[in-house]
Amino acid sequence: QVQLAESGGGSVQAGGSLRLSCVASGFTDSDYCMAWFRQAPGKEREVVARLYSVGSTTSYSDSVRGRFTLSQDNGKNLVYLQMSSLKPEDTAMYYCAADDRWIGCPTVEANFRYWGQGTQVTVSS
Repeated sequence: QVQLAESGGGSVQAGGSLRLSCVASGFTDSDYCMAWFRQAPGKEREVVARLYSVGSTTSYSDSVRGRFTLSQDNGKNLVYLQMSSLKPEDTAMYYCAADDRWIGCPTVEANFRYWGQGTQVTVSS
């Protein structure tokens, strides 16, 4: 059974930085995708960053590209989402998601089997 645990959310002023962490336990396959989604009040959940373990290939949504960086500590099945130049519109609940069934990373929420409990990020202006 794969379990994900997030940490690192909090409150920050616009322009500030936060780092989110997600550790996965229970993976039996070395090929997997880990991703961060976010959901703001009244909005749909959206993917913001994805990392495929093979080659540590990353991709970002247009709204965060250049400001967020996703990195991996392979030895610990741990990913970090470094968020810089934060904006009020980045305020949301952030969720870590993972799956090991695909080659590469899916973009659709339904294709991720494993989810963390979420961590709140609040950016004030």
